[in-house]
Amino acid sequence: MTPTPYLFFNGECAQAIAAYVAIFQAEILEQMPASDMPPDFPVPEDRKDWIMHARLRIGDGHIMASDNIAGDSQPMAGSSVLLSFPTAAEAKTVFDKLADGGTVDMPWAPTFWSAGFGTLTDRFGIRWMIGCDEQPGA
Repeated sequence: MTPTPYLFFNGECAQAIAAYVAIFQAEILEQMPASDMPPDFPVPEDRKDWIMHARLRIGDGHIMASDNIAGDSQPMAGSSVLLSFPTAAEAKTVFDKLADGGTVDMPWAPTFWSAGFGTLTDRFGIRWMIGCDEQPGA
């Protein structure tokens, strides 16, 4: 069993997916617009171009995402998506791209457990913890 983060947005899912594809060199495996939902699942006219479901491959893992067609999603609370990269340089590059337009909560810096780690909330409201496998002082 492999846990998979499922991220919810309020009409910005397609933009977030495009950003994550560019940042992570991710592959879109699925992306279904709300307009493709069956007739017995009515979609408000102003949400037909929202994303009903998407799945991205990021490295060896996946992230799923959707706009909340039925209502408004609240920002993430009590959870973050953690990604660890082989080197501090790779991780710092991703951290900086995710931080663009977002809010840095813990600036990128070496720690006692890693050559680099930081936390942020991206411009879409998704909370990230970015680190690396490289050891401090390596």
